[in-house]
Amino acid sequence: MYGIGLVEPRRSGEGLPVRCFAGEKGRDRALKTGSAEIARLLARPLEELVAEADSLRRLRHGDGVWIRGLLEFTNRCTCNCLYCGLRAANGRLGRYSLTEEEILLSVRAGFARGLGTFVLQGGEDPDWTTDRLCRLVEAVKVETEGRAAVTLSCGIKSRGDYRRLAACGADRYLLRFETADPILHERLRGGISLRRRLQALDDLREEGFELGSGFMVGLPGETEAVRVANLELCRDLALDMVGIGPFIANPDTPLAGEASGTLEATVRMTAALRLLLPDANIPATTAAGSLFSQGREAMLGAGANVLMPNVTPLAYRERYLLYPGKDTITQDGIQELEAIAAHLEELGRRADLGRGDSPSRTRTNKKQMDQNSKKTIEKT
Repeated sequence: MYGIGLVEPRRSGEGLPVRCFAGEKGRDRALKTGSAEIARLLARPLEELVAEADSLRRLRHGDGVWIRGLLEFTNRCTCNCLYCGLRAANGRLGRYSLTEEEILLSVRAGFARGLGTFVLQGGEDPDWTTDRLCRLVEAVKVETEGRAAVTLSCGIKSRGDYRRLAACGADRYLLRFETADPILHERLRGGISLRRRLQALDDLREEGFELGSGFMVGLPGETEAVRVANLELCRDLALDMVGIGPFIANPDTPLAGEASGTLEATVRMTAALRLLLPDANIPATTAAGSLFSQGREAMLGAGANVLMPNVTPLAYRERYLLYPGKDTITQDGIQELEAIAAHLEELGRRADLGRGDSPSRTRTNKKQMDQNSKKTIEKT
């Protein structure tokens, strides 16, 4: 077990960090195996934990907050996750899928205002084939003169599909595991195993993507041991970006009426993630801002360093209803970038519209460039 802040990340090819449990009774005891350090971290006084995380964030990332343009391009999904408003069985949700031109219009407007990363997020929509996604990524790269990063978040695919998406220019991929408990995962995802999710994450890492994942805080059935395991899995995956947020029950799902996650737990987990993954980019997420009036600000104060204003066309945005009361940072993420920057200044932070590549990836690339340069010099 490595010390907090000095974690040795799992490298690709070392196998999947997944535990399989035979039954409910031994589940908590099994989840705690090797997790005593993280349990002690979570047990620390909240004020102390947040202060240390914020200090480490300032040391490793400065006061800048990366601004990513979030584009929710389809709310169609073949999955039936019990917690998600986009689930296929939700017949009350009006479905949509943006055209390529609608997506590129939003990208064009965002890039003109300086946005350096676009997050293209959608359900697992069979109409968006890998061929079509590749054409879209290539078009975004052309539209942004090859300068903007493209993050995809559109579910589980084959390794061959991930390879093609990387080859056409996709830089990052976000695939949240939501819970590190295999039993709870399979129950909430309608039989889809955690092992399959982790295999997809492993495939993404092997294909060279900056890797993003994360979990919900306060899912029904979550225990303290599960919370520890969620953090441990994020650490073991050596994630470049980690997205978390409170569970919010959607009335059009089987989990309607369940209690939501709390702000304190969300902030505590954010701070713990910053200490476990000092270099990771951690968003202050929409869910926290939807459930709590100062939710995003609290996450920013606990180690988060990313905001994702919604640049989806307004005509569609209200239909990407993962949960009730879903908020956006402003009415129009592109038009209100100046207001976001001003608000961050009030918090003692600074808006940064650049690409915001993973610090660990940047160092690795620089090291490789230095090695290549050294080899070139030796040959001459």
